[in-house]
Amino acid sequence: MNSATNGPAPAGRRPVIGVCARTAPVTLQGSDMVVALALQSHVTFLSEAGCTPLLIPLLPGAEELTGRLDGLLVPGGPDLDPALYGQEAHPATRAMSPEADRVELSLVGRAFDAEIPVLAICRGMQLLNVLHGGTLHQHLSDVTGHDGHRPRTPSFTLGRRPLKLLPGSRIAGILDEDGPETACHHHQAVDRLGAGLAATGWAEDGTVEAVEATGRSFAVGVQWECGQTADRRLHHALAQAAAGA
Repeated sequence: MNSATNGPAPAGRRPVIGVCARTAPVTLQGSDMVVALALQSHVTFLSEAGCTPLLIPLLPGAEELTGRLDGLLVPGGPDLDPALYGQEAHPATRAMSPEADRVELSLVGRAFDAEIPVLAICRGMQLLNVLHGGTLHQHLSDVTGHDGHRPRTPSFTLGRRPLKLLPGSRIAGILDEDGPETACHHHQAVDRLGAGLAATGWAEDGTVEAVEATGRSFAVGVQWECGQTADRRLHHALAQAAAGA
């Protein structure tokens, strides 16, 4: 497996991509329980790109696994504890899990220390910003005046917003299309950008939709819900980075 100095996966071995687990209550065969899970699409997209996904529950000591990883995917999830960036909770901030937040911050921080490729999605991008000393808008509609980033509908609906990408950025190279748009579902977003991060994508209302860590081969955060659509390009880019391609 990979060492703390990082490097491409050895020839002949499938790169191992850690996927941070989320917890959720479910009813299975009539029994209520809480499970650790990942979106099947994350698992499928990484597997079909030639990787072995590894679910990482957010328990103390999770950061010790980074020496066995070739890449890390940090998915969407609940709101971060605002105390992590020096704020009181907004009335709309909810479903926080401070202990899991701190474990995930430690895990991602260790991945950065080891220069492991990282793809951070939605909450993952927000955590990446907080890790680097940034802050968040806790309720985006207070800033934008609309709910287009998280439509208020009876069922889960993705907000489709025009996306402006920084020419020459990694994210622009991955998407490489005219008229890109987000497929998002978030009510929080980057406020003050963290040190060492560069904004490389924006919605038409100025909301930061993509960030990249400067001086890193692959450390990308996107605010939209890749994994909730059929678009595999970001997952495949992470897989290529993990393989050293």
